[in-house]
Amino acid sequence: MKLLHIDSSISGPNSVTRGLTRKIVAQQQAAHPGLQVDYLDLVLRAPEPLSLDALGFRLPPSSETLSDIQRRENAVSEALVSQLIAADVVVIGSPLYNFTVPAQLKAWLDRVAQAGRTFRYTGNGPVGLLGDKTVILALSRGGVYSTSEAGNAMEHQESYLKTIFGFMGVTDIRVVRAEGMDMGPDSRARGLAQAQEDILALAA
Repeated sequence: MKLLHIDSSISGPNSVTRGLTRKIVAQQQAAHPGLQVDYLDLVLRAPEPLSLDALGFRLPPSSETLSDIQRRENAVSEALVSQLIAADVVVIGSPLYNFTVPAQLKAWLDRVAQAGRTFRYTGNGPVGLLGDKTVILALSRGGVYSTSEAGNAMEHQESYLKTIFGFMGVTDIRVVRAEGMDMGPDSRARGLAQAQEDILALAA
């Protein structure tokens, strides 16, 4: 069994989501002896945002029309999507930056959302190909967004991640959420306590 552990927070040791993903991965290791963990720190190893050259993965690797830059970019995308496909469980840490996911996480998602690899087109529309995976989202937010319609309308982090992984066929998406991190010590404590409850619920 393989687990892909992804962090995207720029906050280093002060990161809430990095702490959450460590706890989740440790829990998964305890529950699944022999679990193989592959770690990807997108702050240290983020792919470049999509560009015309980075769209080379949409063409056959042997295509003579690919430039050297396109071939290099194609290799980056292939490595990332192969790593995702090989995983049984994916744990992703994502803080909320300006109402959505970090740019480096978006860049990774743009590389792995590949027709023919993580989804395919059919006469009846797209079909996801990653339905055998479990995705665990470890999310943090400075404010509280989940308890009101206005908050839900402004939040494009959890909703986006659920949408894109759902598009790729994942139906087992679990969420660990720490909200109110920047609303004072009491709010932060409540948010972290709720996140810990969410982590304990994963084992059940």
